[in-house]
Amino acid sequence: MKILTVAIPCYNSSEYMGKCIESLLPGGEDIEILIIDDGSAKDNTLEIAQRYEAENPGIVRAIHQENKGHGGAVNTGIAEASGLYFKVVDSDDWVEPKALIKIIKRLKLLEERETPVDMLLANFCYDKQGAWRKNYMQFRRAFPQNRVISWDDMGHLRQTQYILMHNIIYRHEEKFYYMDVNLYHYFIGRDDQSVNEQVMLSRIDQQIRVNKIMIDVFTRQNWSGLDKNVRKYMMIYLNKIMTVTSAILLVGGTSEDYAKKCDLWSYLKNRNEKLYFRLRMTFLGVMMNLPTKLGRKTTVRGYKIVRKFIHFN
Repeated sequence: MKILTVAIPCYNSSEYMGKCIESLLPGGEDIEILIIDDGSAKDNTLEIAQRYEAENPGIVRAIHQENKGHGGAVNTGIAEASGLYFKVVDSDDWVEPKALIKIIKRLKLLEERETPVDMLLANFCYDKQGAWRKNYMQFRRAFPQNRVISWDDMGHLRQTQYILMHNIIYRHEEKFYYMDVNLYHYFIGRDDQSVNEQVMLSRIDQQIRVNKIMIDVFTRQNWSGLDKNVRKYMMIYLNKIMTVTSAILLVGGTSEDYAKKCDLWSYLKNRNEKLYFRLRMTFLGVMMNLPTKLGRKTTVRGYKIVRKFIHFN
């Protein structure tokens, strides 16, 4: 059995998918690479995937499906995976081969010692096109390194730190492991990327819908019996998503965008008033709800300054 399956969702990815695949091949026979062509129609994504499969039998598999979107491609990867651990790498991103090899060795060692974990956490890099400075998301002060841990061991997690698909390799439960290696390069800077401001504005109703679903799930969740740090992290993450959605709507700048921003915060207040006040009184909550047009301009200006340093879109 493979120790790790990596799924690569691809949609018209022929220009850049090669770099992603090549960065994973050093995993050798320990890795399974699923290249999922999600109904590409404008290029030869499928042909490239099939070529890599022919050149790397037993390691690479090319899977074609009708277009189901990024989530549908990820779900196909989960369904087809045979590895003990699973990771998603987007086709325009890549990994550090040396870090990948270290992680594979550590996962194998944990299995051999019969101390498997349910999630392995590594670092990732915001690799923005044209930016001279690379911003690394690291967790050296938030989690103990190089030992099996649980949420009880979580230290102070800053508002600027978050766990995403980029830095997770997982099973499904609660024991996890942090390796202080820079594995994942999250490439940003293309105009057609989902995190591009204008693309996010064009899809803002979907973002708001996800936001409201997160609020509903948090409100319905029975937190008794769960580690307090799980709830703490989920609250931090919800605060960040509320901030992202609010900031994009403020950048949009229209009266309709502002009304949508106010409606989102009203939805939170109506669904969970206690949670609303907790998030509203944080620094991010205050910044996203400054009164008057001058306050909104101040927030947008601050957002753009932070973006220059962190390169999150």
